[in-house]
Amino acid sequence: MSLFSKKDNGETKQFLDFFKNILGFTPRHREVYELAFRHRSNSKELNNGIKINNERLEYLGDAVLSSIVADYLFHKYPYHDEGFLTEMRAKIVSRSNLNRVAKKIGLAELLNFRGQQQMFKFINGNAFEALIGAIYLERGYDFTRKVVTNRIISTYMDIDSLSKSEWNFKSKLIDWGQQNHRKVSFELVRTIDEGNRRQYESRVVIDGLPYDSAVDFSIKSSEQLAAEKTFKQILGNDNNSAK
Repeated sequence: MSLFSKKDNGETKQFLDFFKNILGFTPRHREVYELAFRHRSNSKELNNGIKINNERLEYLGDAVLSSIVADYLFHKYPYHDEGFLTEMRAKIVSRSNLNRVAKKIGLAELLNFRGQQQMFKFINGNAFEALIGAIYLERGYDFTRKVVTNRIISTYMDIDSLSKSEWNFKSKLIDWGQQNHRKVSFELVRTIDEGNRRQYESRVVIDGLPYDSAVDFSIKSSEQLAAEKTFKQILGNDNNSAK
């Protein structure tokens, strides 16, 4: 069902209130935002047989958001080095963080999909990226940057807490291996092609034995997620052994 159907004034009002109250503006071209919230599970088929959903906008929004966050961090932390800035950007644009933000701003309630939301692990964060792509297409980079920094980051992200949170579990796991004379490596298990975006499954290997694996939209991110799961598992086992 279209979120802008004349027969569905309740959902239309909810949609427009979201933009006005959360993002601070009213859409000029509603159809691009309707597409931004259309998940691939409920793709719309055109007359030529092509199915459309929010994946192209998600791809665009991913690039725009990364640029905006990089610019924001560059000015917020004028004396921090490249490594800190890169890690902070990764924390902010991570799927887990974008999923949390999308839920905080009420985006999850506006998605157009089939099935249960829990079936799609990153549906909220992906839609958030698609929303950024839609804003960029309609209003341009400067307007999008102001929305992201003034309406999203300043209100719905605790940057100081993020800066103190654990992130680089890959390095932590490798350090653990060196300290305990264990060989830690990572292997690419498979690539997953879904729509316009490719995902990667990576696995931790310790002394030739497979441990946890994880899936994300880059090899580096999937390795980080797999390392986090493995590190927490090892830490938990060590704690249990000490009891």
